[in-house]
Amino acid sequence: MTSSSSSFSLLLFCLIVLLLAFFSHSSDPDPLQDFCVADLNATISGNGFPCKPRSQITSADFFYDGFTKEGNTSNIFGASVNPANVLAFPALNTLGISMNRVDFAPGGMNPPHSHPRASESGVVIQGKLLVGFVTTDSVYYSKVLTAGQMFVIPRGLVHFQRNVGEGKALAYTAFNSQLPGAVILSTTAFASSPPIPNEVLTQAFQIEDEVVNSIRSKFGA
Repeated sequence: MTSSSSSFSLLLFCLIVLLLAFFSHSSDPDPLQDFCVADLNATISGNGFPCKPRSQITSADFFYDGFTKEGNTSNIFGASVNPANVLAFPALNTLGISMNRVDFAPGGMNPPHSHPRASESGVVIQGKLLVGFVTTDSVYYSKVLTAGQMFVIPRGLVHFQRNVGEGKALAYTAFNSQLPGAVILSTTAFASSPPIPNEVLTQAFQIEDEVVNSIRSKFGA
């Protein structure tokens, strides 16, 4: 092997190692200290939140009781999503994790949506849920789950959960981001502010203006 080809092979090897290291990172950056409780009132902003002064940290910062009460499912979807992300639980700042409590009335649904910044795993605690997601090549995967069974949703894919049991249902979901975000397809398309032009929606969904306006009215738009 010539010296030039050896140098090229070494360079290629180093590049592959660097790429592997880059893609092995989690959704959020790694923390550089034990903790960084978010200061949500800070005037400085960026891709994340600054730390609350260490002198102001107490034990209460590291505990969250927002999951102790059942969510209000009296809405058009019959479901309640209670997020424990960095905005609700500032101690999650820089830790790259968050959770949701999801309550379902009979027939309730967590409508088709995606999380642009995180993958999701979940476990059914009570009831019976139909869980499904669609891949980027439009393949649909689904299964009916009961208490104790888990599911996983790859990052960014459209998915949903629907209560198909006779009573209430409850699930907890977890994310590899402190703020995974949620894009609900129906409200994003038909209840944005300002609204998406009707001609875009009529062409995209192959429907008439009257149908667009009717759907908008159901979301109060």
